[in-house]
Amino acid sequence: MVRQGVEQLDTVQKIHLSYVVGGSGGAGVTVMRTTFLSLQQPFEAWIEGKWQSVKPYSEREIIEFQAPFGRTGVYWFDMPESFTLVNSFPVETVITKFGSAPDFYNHLTWIVAHWFPSQLMQNIKAIEILAHISHRMTDISDRFSGTGVAIRSEITGEKEGRSVRLCSNFVHDSAAVATGQGTGSIAQCILSGQLVKPGVWAVEQAFNTDLFEEMMRIRNLVVNQTWL
Repeated sequence: MVRQGVEQLDTVQKIHLSYVVGGSGGAGVTVMRTTFLSLQQPFEAWIEGKWQSVKPYSEREIIEFQAPFGRTGVYWFDMPESFTLVNSFPVETVITKFGSAPDFYNHLTWIVAHWFPSQLMQNIKAIEILAHISHRMTDISDRFSGTGVAIRSEITGEKEGRSVRLCSNFVHDSAAVATGQGTGSIAQCILSGQLVKPGVWAVEQAFNTDLFEEMMRIRNLVVNQTWL
């Protein structure tokens, strides 16, 4: 989705990629474990042309996602795109943020990230307890929040000598199904011979925009783009 946007600009200065997931996202307790594990250590982010240390779940920002999520809080989060997008495109800043719905989960996660002792967060048993408690909570809230996902990419750069921003939005009512459709699209293209790129690559490096748009069309999925 980011590549689709980048290719429409002449130059790119900043990529801001945000995710929000409803409750558990339809996944199991393992997702809860990985979330808490990701809160343990600062990570490196590419900001203004250099790598800088960022604390996970910091610098809350309100992002306008597509319905049904709307305005939702997101925070710095260590994602693969934090470094793959830097390697894929000539860009000065890459921001990757994540949030949950309903919003009170964001505040609980912030408390865990900032107030819980580091020794506790590095204890395997403590992580396991937190993961199971969180999963039980989402078992209840999923009934109201749903388990969908929204992704928003905002790319700042230049086009025909003008400073522009291109915003791309995707939403699905099941984060688990959307993930499966993405993985299935790549597998389909490899098996059909449409994607032949030996080695290990980031998705945006291996999967060109034409293939992406074809797979989205086959699965009746839509990315909405707006120039800001």
